[in-house]
Amino acid sequence: MSDLLGYKNKRVIVSGCFSGMGEATARLLLDQGAEVHGLDFKDCALDLASFHNVDLRDPASIEAGVAAIGGKVDALFNCAGLPQTCPPMDVMKVNFIGTRHLTEQVLPLMGPGSAVASISSTGGMGWSRRVPVIMGILQTRGYQQALDWCEANKDTVAEGYSFSKEAVNVWTMLSGAHLIKKGIRINCTMPSPTQTPMMSAFEAATPAEVLQAATQPIGRRSTPEEQASALVVLNSAAAGFINGVVLPVDGGFMGGVATGQVDLSAIMRRAAG
Repeated sequence: MSDLLGYKNKRVIVSGCFSGMGEATARLLLDQGAEVHGLDFKDCALDLASFHNVDLRDPASIEAGVAAIGGKVDALFNCAGLPQTCPPMDVMKVNFIGTRHLTEQVLPLMGPGSAVASISSTGGMGWSRRVPVIMGILQTRGYQQALDWCEANKDTVAEGYSFSKEAVNVWTMLSGAHLIKKGIRINCTMPSPTQTPMMSAFEAATPAEVLQAATQPIGRRSTPEEQASALVVLNSAAAGFINGVVLPVDGGFMGGVATGQVDLSAIMRRAAG
């Protein structure tokens, strides 16, 4: 039972490893004995097996980064992301379009028993009400088609953040059904507010009442390490029968909303007023 998670000597890729949840994920994987390869727009200070500067806003950069790693890949952790204070199309490129493209480049390097885990957000909790719309972007093929769809549907994209996370959620569930035929699992997490360097951007763009509501019922923000643990478990041997799951990692927030103990709609109305 000493290697329950099964990462010793496994080759893994972590995008967004410079800071926050991605950096915490890479550190935890190193502690578990994995061979960690990092991708990020900014340089990473961790002692990784390799690191490559990759811009998820540029498909050629993504392709070059994956090609530089090469070889067999046992797990991919999609941790890179942008907040809603960035230009909407950049948010869509990084949070969904580039993340999907990166995954599609890595999948040919994966075999049975491998897994993908992505970071979504409780900001994408409204996915179930918009599945027909979200399927529009999911039915695109390739980076440019997805970007063209966004340009043609700017009202739907809006600020980019919520829609990008909704897209990650539905893409995960959709992909799980066919990737498992190849023995590859894919899941994602929906973190509640987490104390990372990106949090200052969320504080600037989101009413304090809304952020506070999203920390209920536990009453605090999560740490990057708490979010990293969930991702690492999802991609581990211990989670070998978990597939196509959108996992809230939120201290009970989604459960509170579903049972009426957290009335987010009332909070939103007060924030707007």
